[in-house]
Amino acid sequence: MIKSMTGFGRAESVTSERKITVELKSVNHRYLDLNIKMPKKLGLFEGAIRNLMKEYVQRGKVDVFITYEDYVTNCAALKYNRELAKEYLSYLREMSREFGLEDDIRVSALSRYPEIFTMEEQSLDEEQIWNALEKPLREASEKFVKTREAEGENLKSDLLQKLESLEKKVTLVQERSPEIIQAYREKLEEKVHDLLEDAQIDDGRIAAEVILFADKICNDEETVRLKSHIQGMADILKEQEGVGRKLDFMAQEMNREANTILSKSNDLVVSNLAIDLKTEIEKIREQIQNIE
Repeated sequence: MIKSMTGFGRAESVTSERKITVELKSVNHRYLDLNIKMPKKLGLFEGAIRNLMKEYVQRGKVDVFITYEDYVTNCAALKYNRELAKEYLSYLREMSREFGLEDDIRVSALSRYPEIFTMEEQSLDEEQIWNALEKPLREASEKFVKTREAEGENLKSDLLQKLESLEKKVTLVQERSPEIIQAYREKLEEKVHDLLEDAQIDDGRIAAEVILFADKICNDEETVRLKSHIQGMADILKEQEGVGRKLDFMAQEMNREANTILSKSNDLVVSNLAIDLKTEIEKIREQIQNIE
């Protein structure tokens, strides 16, 4: 199924112990660019998150936002630094003796000194946290993929309409070519007749000139290849995934054929049709940039 590179997905997991929210947003990008924003404590899971995301997305600039709230009251513990307290006390008593000051040190005063008491986060149970994180990650990713698929179907429908319109214009170019050659022959005969007046016109010479002219403006190869590329692009749109780069390459080839048709043309109608072809192909290329 065709997928757009624009998507959104959100999921939330709430338990008595924690709340985890995951949001995914993406825009166009030539390759896969994952930008993960999450609390520092979850940083050890970055590699696992990237590997999980690669199961759901191949191309695009994807922003992953993860918030984590811990409801467990014992997630941090109070620590008493006994050795540091001894050093503080030792130096305070030394100051008392050295300066003849009253030794009035109290526990309440000593406890206020830096680093005597600290709050220390307890180590995370990695397996437990990952199990809690993986569920909303996958749920958000699945929703994210669905939005991309829905948008992809719209893109596919639009591209098929554009390809149909493109093919009709190519057919008009093909139909115009014999008319150009016939008009050139008539014009050539008229000029020769005016020059020679009543003299005999050499039909063989005129036929040779018409053949040279026809060979010069002939765009049969280009129109046949262009129609082949149009059909090839329609076939690619039926593939399941990873079609964006293929379509982009095909659009470049189509544009090359349209350029050649325009460069060969000496007819206003064909020139205008060739310009229309280039315009339509450019619109197709713009749409293709949105496909994964």
